[in-house]
Amino acid sequence: MRRLALTLIAMWPFAVNAAEPSLDPETGLATWQAETRGIQVRLTQISPDQARAFYRARGFSAAAAERYARECVFMTVVRNVGDTPIRHRLADWRYVHAGKTRPIRGKAEWERLWASLGVSEAARIAFAWAQFPASQTFAPGDWNQGMTTFRVPRGERFDLEFVWHAAGKRYSGTLEGVHCAAEAS
Repeated sequence: MRRLALTLIAMWPFAVNAAEPSLDPETGLATWQAETRGIQVRLTQISPDQARAFYRARGFSAAAAERYARECVFMTVVRNVGDTPIRHRLADWRYVHAGKTRPIRGKAEWERLWASLGVSEAARIAFAWAQFPASQTFAPGDWNQGMTTFRVPRGERFDLEFVWHAAGKRYSGTLEGVHCAAEAS
């Protein structure tokens, strides 16, 4: 029994990785990563200037690019590090900020906003391709990346609950204490 308890205690940090973020020495941008039960999830800050420049270069007006840059933007990477297929639906993911649980803004919600702001179809297509996929199945070794956004004021922290399915079961993990990139000074 003692051996089982020690084994479970030793495995616990892998279930939810709340480690401090790593910092890129050149940019100062932070990355949070969790790896558990065959999935690896990584969030890397995208600065407001990077978000503005990226979308201005893809045909967004200054106002539309600024609207996106006001969000808390991350490059999100999901990798199947296990030996069975995993499936995710971004609609199942939630973030907790100021005691409230919220869904991640999806592509459809952004699409409606871009259409109302008169963003060109070509720019909207570029936007859709740059976002993290709404759902995907990953074979062992597969990975994908894309942008995700969170409605969180700069400087404030939130926790991300990510959800996936494998072998007919639902799993979840958490990245804790995530925060947006600061505005350049």
